[in-house]
Amino acid sequence: MSAQPVEATSSPERLSAAAARVADAFAASIAKRQVFDEPYRHFLIENCFPKDVADELADLPFAAPVLDGVSGKRELHNDQRSYFDAAAMARFPVMRSVAEALQSRRIARLIHDTFGAPIDDTFLRLEYAQDIDGFWLEPHTDLGVKKFTCLIYLSEGAGHEKLGTDIYSRRDRHFGSSPFKRGGAMIFVPGDNTWHGFEKRPIDGVRRSVILNYVTHDWRAREQLSYPDTTIRL
Repeated sequence: MSAQPVEATSSPERLSAAAARVADAFAASIAKRQVFDEPYRHFLIENCFPKDVADELADLPFAAPVLDGVSGKRELHNDQRSYFDAAAMARFPVMRSVAEALQSRRIARLIHDTFGAPIDDTFLRLEYAQDIDGFWLEPHTDLGVKKFTCLIYLSEGAGHEKLGTDIYSRRDRHFGSSPFKRGGAMIFVPGDNTWHGFEKRPIDGVRRSVILNYVTHDWRAREQLSYPDTTIRL
């Protein structure tokens, strides 16, 4: 059975103090966004989390997937992926505060109004992504059940500034890559031309990031969602 939307109320939304700090930082970063129209409309932001939050997220003790020579799609290692799900949020309060902020009507409305993202009646999905040497992603668009994509970068280390998301003007034509720095992010609303991926190149240590999506009711893996019984309502 599909989760029922939570109806909006006229009362002010109350966030925990920790979540409110995250929401404030995220809103401030969006206000200072850089806008790019080529090869498709996308945005870059910086400092989307408070520094201590970004630092704590970067050091979470999740094990990176073992590739065994296989890469190209994240779903090839579904059994080793990590999310801001109920268990993780109970274990790590920093994950709970981030999810609470990004679930809030304040941030959802800001994303909807700023980027034109159709996220009303969607679910929050946050993946804690960890990539090791040998990882690569084939170009894809995210078009379909994902209604908003924000790729938030966390790790630091030798060469990590060159590990940004690869951007393509079409599936087989590389355009460039986003800058990779802690607290920075690339944002886009998925469309039929939003080609992105990750060209195989050396990764020293673990490339860590948070993949923020708002997904439709057709998303089958409800266990990946932060609030599987509560949709975003604007």
